Amino acid sequence: MSKTIYILNGPNLNLLGKREPEIYGTDTLMDVEVACTQVGAEFGLTVKQLQSNHEGQLVEWVHEARTEAAGIIINPAAYSHTSVAILDALHMFEGPVLEVHISNIHKRETFRHHSYVSARAEGVIAGFGVNGYALAMRQMATLLT
Repeated sequence: MSKTIYILNGPNLNLLGKREPEIYGTDTLMDVEVACTQVGAEFGLTVKQLQSNHEGQLVEWVHEARTEAAGIIINPAAYSHTSVAILDALHMFEGPVLEVHISNIHKRETFRHHSYVSARAEGVIAGFGVNGYALAMRQMATLLT
């Protein structure tokens, strides 16, 4: 039986591939979904990728994941540094949570160095571009076995 992994993406990631390619690269969220689906298939995992620019929607999807997902991979983007609401929602989720950042947030502006989500995540992958999502899928498979 396949287990579903929610991949949640925060604000401005809908413009991945077009927005600041010198920081975020030229791959799109569709490219991320294809790569994660391929990795997931190796381990019997199904991917449900979602993106919103709205904090409340991300919270709703975390609530939904409580009954629909075995694990969550989340790139909260700018909400990493501001959202206690997303952190609180993730605390209600019983499965593993992995945090992904395309850029290395620790080499960027100081305000980006702190992530509320990291307080709940089993691990954080940052600075490997969109490849970080596939790395997170492999780690999720390990956590779920």
